[in-house]
Amino acid sequence: MPPSGSGARPPTIADVASAAGVSRTTVSHALNGLGKVDPRTRERIKQVAADLGYRPNLRAQRLRRGQAKAIALASSMPFAVAAGPSRLGFYMEIAAAAAESALLHGYALVLVPPVRSGSGLHSVDIDGAIVVEPDVDDAAAAHLKERGLPYVTLGRPVSPDEGAPYIDLRGEFVAEMLLAHLREQGAVRPALIIGSGERHSSVDARAAYERLAEEHGWTPIVATAPETGGEEAGYRCCAQLLAQHPGIDAVCALVDAFAVGAVRAIKDSGRAVPDDVMVVTRYDGLRARTCEPPLTAVDLHLDRAASDAVELLLGRLRGDVTTAAAVVTSPEPRLVPRASSLRVTAPE
Repeated sequence: MPPSGSGARPPTIADVASAAGVSRTTVSHALNGLGKVDPRTRERIKQVAADLGYRPNLRAQRLRRGQAKAIALASSMPFAVAAGPSRLGFYMEIAAAAAESALLHGYALVLVPPVRSGSGLHSVDIDGAIVVEPDVDDAAAAHLKERGLPYVTLGRPVSPDEGAPYIDLRGEFVAEMLLAHLREQGAVRPALIIGSGERHSSVDARAAYERLAEEHGWTPIVATAPETGGEEAGYRCCAQLLAQHPGIDAVCALVDAFAVGAVRAIKDSGRAVPDDVMVVTRYDGLRARTCEPPLTAVDLHLDRAASDAVELLLGRLRGDVTTAAAVVTSPEPRLVPRASSLRVTAPE
């Protein structure tokens, strides 16, 4: 048995084999669930390994199996909208939940900064990836395809040839929920601000808005802002809308960064939120909660969606998920009403 104490070397597989009275191959098979090892012998070896404090060499295991035992979380979404200056936001909430879920399965999660052309994603040693809300011709998805690595997407892919399994974040349902809330609060001329790309959330929100505008007789007012501009882009976009359409009484700014900028633009125009113009947004994150007034938003259950994305990816790595049409629907989103849109008090 190896010596104890702070200076002792870590026990090896040879130490376990010697203490258990078996070969190193038998120990390896017993601890890794391989080969034909008698169940009683397998349990005895596991107990001996635990008593000795043996820890397997994960690096050696990865090399033998040809696996990195790591998956990546990647997106082309810039931090200006995905996280913000604090780096706490949509992307980071997904990352925290995905990392926990991956670790439960023995995988590490590699967090990749926003993927652009020439990205370092090419050099990361991973088995596969989760791509968050891919855009058309998404850079992160393109890098993974070039490397021949499997991936799934969190949010419906919008490229017609994407073909990746995905977690459905129910974009149209979320937009309908927000717009229905604005209408219940008295909005008759709501405007929509979305990102200038073609992510599913923007595409779905526009479709829902145009359908409801026709149904309720709203004059369609849709504007786009560049994701890279963050809050300032939302401010400029909303200020221009207010100047061109002074009768706007509500703004659905899908990106929370845009919504915070919109609140500031409304105040700078001499209007009040929500009395003159209501504001709602999609993601119930730090920006929504700390804005003044706090923003009505939607709980997307991102922790569950991220965990489901990890399970879907690992299923694909195992070969369990073989169809390109594999879809997992996230739990039903929940509206979180706050002061930015509450004009009507619900009856008691």
